[in-house]
Amino acid sequence: MAGDQLSEVLDLVEVRGLLTGGLAASGRWVSRAPVQDRLKFFAMVSGSAQLTTDGVDGSIELEPGDVAIVNGRSWLQVEGGTGDGPPRVVVPEEADRHSGLAGADRHSDDVLIGVRVDLNQAGRTLLLQALPPMAHVRASAAAASNLRTSLDRLFDEATGGRLGSAFAIRQHGQLLLLEVLRAYVDQAELPPGWLRALTDERLRPAITLMHTEPGKPWGLQELARAAAMSRTSFADRFRTVAGMPPVTYLNRWRMLLAQRALRDGDVRVGSLASHLGYASESAFSTAFKREVGVSPLRYRYRVREEQGNVTAVV
Repeated sequence: MAGDQLSEVLDLVEVRGLLTGGLAASGRWVSRAPVQDRLKFFAMVSGSAQLTTDGVDGSIELEPGDVAIVNGRSWLQVEGGTGDGPPRVVVPEEADRHSGLAGADRHSDDVLIGVRVDLNQAGRTLLLQALPPMAHVRASAAAASNLRTSLDRLFDEATGGRLGSAFAIRQHGQLLLLEVLRAYVDQAELPPGWLRALTDERLRPAITLMHTEPGKPWGLQELARAAAMSRTSFADRFRTVAGMPPVTYLNRWRMLLAQRALRDGDVRVGSLASHLGYASESAFSTAFKREVGVSPLRYRYRVREEQGNVTAVV
């Protein structure tokens, strides 16, 4: 069930993993670059490297199959290899070129690829808060058994030049992102937030109720009973794990559902308000604007303008 809920949330926030490029180097080398993307991860296909970024003490050592998640950083330095003299400066190749990876020898080269994580506005709020500035996902851990396979498949498609490779790269990028999150959840002490809440066994019955019937006026007593806990114990644990009270979590979940409905369909605002448990369209609109920053109709227009598909729905 937790896996199903994770899939549901990732779909709602429109998470997309997109290959941005990579490098292959031998000997002693170093690569320095600004980080343009809010959330990105770097996967070590072969060899090893040391990764450093701003705002984080120390560095992490990447071994084959390892992944570094970089969240909200402005620059990155990666260095590897051995040898005498100063390191050779390596500039990563962009994803649409691949010339720096096509001739890579996995037996002798250090090979690293970068993947950008695209998020909608809701996703930026949820996922960025659920991850630390830098995280190390180890391929050697038992929970990462599928991580190496996903990474190898993505790399093979990126360098093979086969028919339909662009489509395959997008699919494998998605699967690699999922495997990275799965492995991270099992390896790390998660900070308070929705990702930790979805993996908490004791809270799972209550969270399942809120996810499956978001329009019901769930009270603290009902949710605590579902989790087989007292009201006080449940409220304290929920705040510790999720970083917010149950009612706040429920309201934010409703807003995620509302944003998807407004993006993807022509549902009337009044009907949506009723479906999500609000007493009136006005109450729903006020809650939506407080959470998202604009009214429901303005949000719908803005999204469709961005998609190049403006329609007037009242």
